[in-house]
Amino acid sequence: MPAKSRAQQKAAGAALSAKRGETKVSDLQGASKDMYDSMSEDELEDFASTDLDGLPDHVEDDK
Repeated sequence: MPAKSRAQQKAAGAALSAKRGETKVSDLQGASKDMYDSMSEDELEDFASTDLDGLPDHVEDDK
């Protein structure tokens, strides 16, 4: 499933970097920390690899 916004793609990239050991988990915050805890490396890679063309900066929550 691709990312729905640029912010989601960026957060997934940060979480993926930590999952691979390239950055510290303690540096994560907000959505990227949640994604790190709840998603597999494959899922994060799918989100992080989303093409940014046409994606909005943010998407409102459906809550």
